[in-house]
Amino acid sequence: MKKESGIRRFMDNIRPHFEKGGKYQWLHSTYDAFDTFFSVPGTLTTKGSHIRDCLDLKRLMITVVVALLPCFVASCIHYGFFKVLPLYLVTYIVGLGIEFAFAQVRGKEVSEGFLVTGMIIPMIVPITIPLWMLALAVAFAVIIGKEVFGGTGMNIWNPALLARAFLFFAYPSHMTGNVWVPAADAVSGATPLMQIEGGLESLSYSVSDLFWGNIPGSVGEGCTFAILLGALILLISGAANYRAMFSCVLGALAVGLVANLAAPSPESALAIPAWYHLLMVGFAFGAVFMVTDPVTGAQTNTGKWIY
Repeated sequence: MKKESGIRRFMDNIRPHFEKGGKYQWLHSTYDAFDTFFSVPGTLTTKGSHIRDCLDLKRLMITVVVALLPCFVASCIHYGFFKVLPLYLVTYIVGLGIEFAFAQVRGKEVSEGFLVTGMIIPMIVPITIPLWMLALAVAFAVIIGKEVFGGTGMNIWNPALLARAFLFFAYPSHMTGNVWVPAADAVSGATPLMQIEGGLESLSYSVSDLFWGNIPGSVGEGCTFAILLGALILLISGAANYRAMFSCVLGALAVGLVANLAAPSPESALAIPAWYHLLMVGFAFGAVFMVTDPVTGAQTNTGKWIY
């Protein structure tokens, strides 16, 4: 007989306090969240035939988190672990706090969906973003982007992208790249996207810099090499479909070629080689971790090519 771990015995011992009639029954959803996190559910089906897939929601989320780890490591190398860590702490504390609160009010289990969202949000914001702004963006994304629609699996927007959109429009001077406001309120950092407006010759970053992420920009979306490692993990594990990724790349190349044909001169920004766009800040990250979102992305194989 397999010996139970200390954590399993502890969770089993305190279970009666969180069940109906127990002293802390109102915290049943919180207990279930930790119980599911540390082990598989204790309830087994015993009647009828059931089709099972080893890649359940928890394993899917963990797989995506593992795929994001190369980007996390790259961000720590470029910016420093103790500069990156506060972004993740604030994101998870605020996001999970809201998730737990909604689960308690609804009397439902806490979903594992925020494990991935909490990893992505810090990667698509600049390292200099004030923590209170990040907290506001996370709260907005979780409440407006997911919870008002019923939680994980029922949201119509990607919460991570909604958090970035919130920061982009609410606090443009703290975001990187081109902004929607006049230059007086715009960020002054020379990111590749800002430099490329003057044509390829005005870009001071080499292809190597773009590939390895030695450029200013958001925390975790600059290192193309790390993103490719993540894509490999997603594809090998079956957590993501190759159709969405490749169609995104093909679409970018097609638009780049059209821009080349429309370029008025070789020095124009439109004359930038199509493949160069694949290395620009944010594209590879979006093609791997945003387009493949199982909730807001396309569901059919044909739809994935079109999407």
